[in-house]
Amino acid sequence: MKKTILFTLVTASLLQLSGCATTSTTQAGAVGVERKQYVGLVSEKEAEEQSALAYQQTIKEAQGKKTLNTDSKETQRVRNIANRLIAQVGSFRPDALKWKWEINVMESEEVNAYCMAGGKIMVYTGLLEKIKPTDDELAAVMGHEISHALREHVREQMSRAKVQQYGLLGLAAVVGVATNNADNANTALALGGTVASVALTLPNSRTAEHEADEIGLELAARAAYNPQAAISLWNKMGALGGSKPPEILSTHPSDQSRIADLQAMMPKVMPLYQAALKAK
Repeated sequence: MKKTILFTLVTASLLQLSGCATTSTTQAGAVGVERKQYVGLVSEKEAEEQSALAYQQTIKEAQGKKTLNTDSKETQRVRNIANRLIAQVGSFRPDALKWKWEINVMESEEVNAYCMAGGKIMVYTGLLEKIKPTDDELAAVMGHEISHALREHVREQMSRAKVQQYGLLGLAAVVGVATNNADNANTALALGGTVASVALTLPNSRTAEHEADEIGLELAARAAYNPQAAISLWNKMGALGGSKPPEILSTHPSDQSRIADLQAMMPKVMPLYQAALKAK
């Protein structure tokens, strides 16, 4: 009886939490990105504040190691491209034009870049040195990362993490009471964490990646960067090689899937690119 009551309460709580669904203020744009997002458990302000704190900590550590913006020419190049993209964010989120954008380059072997909630951008030198992107290709990367912030993917992940956390705590309580065994409850937490990771985090993350690809293409096109460069970029990424997890368990689509999707979106964004070229 206790087990049934607890299970019912846990299920009801999770349904209630999942019901705290709102949609981010992102507009669909020409690429038509529209999806209801579960962000109700974390406010936009909270996501931006936590992102800003994490970003400033990264900046502080990089300054201490003297790995921040060590090449002024490359840093200026990155900032110039980012600023052209940022000028176009109003097509998706007019409020993002007023964000306190920050753009920096950090020395790291990792081939990566990111944009946190509220517009905190970091590009790693590993991306610049190993991929050697053209300006159009670098715009594709940065447009993609900026799109994660516009679409509030960090806030969405934080909200889902809370649902996962509450759900695991409830599962542990059910198992612990039903068996009077703390070890069983701990095992449930461990197993539940694995299941929840696949059931919640990974499917959402792959969806987020696809959305960022779509919005990023449009940002680049509107900023007069050739969106076709996104295809050559991912071909370069694929050429790096290395061990990769199966696509079904990856937070990123496979290179082949991503390129196919990008090619399918070209008819929507190439007219925007041509118009932007004429307007320059």
